[in-house]
Amino acid sequence: MNNYVVPKRGFTPSEFEIRVERAQQVMQRHQLDAIFVTTPPNVRYFTGFDSQFWESPTRPWFVVVPLSGAPTAVIPEIGAPEMALTWMKDIRTWPAPVPEDDGVSLLKTTLEALPRRFGRIGAELGREMSLRMPVVDLLRLRESLGSEIVDGSPAIWQMRMVKTEAEIEHIHYICSIACDAYEALPAQLSIGESEREAVRKLRIDIARRGADSTPFMPAISGPGGVPQIVCGPHDRALEKGDILFIDTGSTFDGYFCDFDRNYAIGTISAEAARVHEALWLATEAGIAAAVPGATTDDVWRAMNKIIEDAGAIGNNVGRLGHGLGLQLTEPPSHRPGDGTVVTENMVLTIEPGMEYAPGKMIVHEENIAVTRDGPRLLTKRAPREMPVIR
Repeated sequence: MNNYVVPKRGFTPSEFEIRVERAQQVMQRHQLDAIFVTTPPNVRYFTGFDSQFWESPTRPWFVVVPLSGAPTAVIPEIGAPEMALTWMKDIRTWPAPVPEDDGVSLLKTTLEALPRRFGRIGAELGREMSLRMPVVDLLRLRESLGSEIVDGSPAIWQMRMVKTEAEIEHIHYICSIACDAYEALPAQLSIGESEREAVRKLRIDIARRGADSTPFMPAISGPGGVPQIVCGPHDRALEKGDILFIDTGSTFDGYFCDFDRNYAIGTISAEAARVHEALWLATEAGIAAAVPGATTDDVWRAMNKIIEDAGAIGNNVGRLGHGLGLQLTEPPSHRPGDGTVVTENMVLTIEPGMEYAPGKMIVHEENIAVTRDGPRLLTKRAPREMPVIR
């Protein structure tokens, strides 16, 4: 259904070796003897392991990445056959679930066997992270382990924020699929259909074009704009004069796209058209500002100036874009004070939005990769004039 070359699923052992080598360089700078991770994106990043069984919260899973040498998987026995199909060689298991000791002693033994240089082990304790293990087990491990368990999230995000070429290829592919589906949507909709029906049609089309899943697809409509962009769809019928907003986080082989499109229903008011034009220009400015050496504050300022000059009265999103990869949203954030230096091979969303009247907001969003020569669009640029559904 599309003309794009489908990236090969999974990654080569050399890809994971590159990731681990970079992770170990980061750990050296952060003075960590190891990190251990528990959440699906981080486990997948270092191992390639994927399973629908993550939907079950019963068993914890651990991967230990040491300062030197290969990672170790400390996992329930039920996952060993699939983990053995990845590049991982050191796989240690226990017969989970065993609530009285669900892998804690095995994880402790694994960590204590590592050389101690700094006496610090990083864990997912901070920014935009969570532990997928009982807190009481973490506290028990912390009390008994010879090394200190510290917040490893700054190091982990530093590892993941810069993508490999293979990761970028995956993201570009899912962006291309979603772009084509967005372009095809107006021909499938008509006035009077509901937000829910619009989402159903778009979700089906994205799946037919090759996406693995669409875990995120909020949609909302309203006269001249929308009040929010994270909830819906509802059963509200599309009426003449409405703006229909649809966002999607669809995936291919674990990697997300994240961008929205806006559609005018029947007609578009002069004021909504003016705001749409200002946001299109703000998007251009944000893309142009995302160059190596700039900061996320610079990217925010480039967009915000145009938005303020256009008469914005607010923006309840709180930022104007973010990182993207194995998760729908990742650090950094384009906002004042974030201060992240834009680096080659980051993948970012550029997401200006403005409320121009009470309860009326329009948001644009594109996905880009940062190259040494500047930004490269991974999405197909949204039309300068808002598409009209008749």
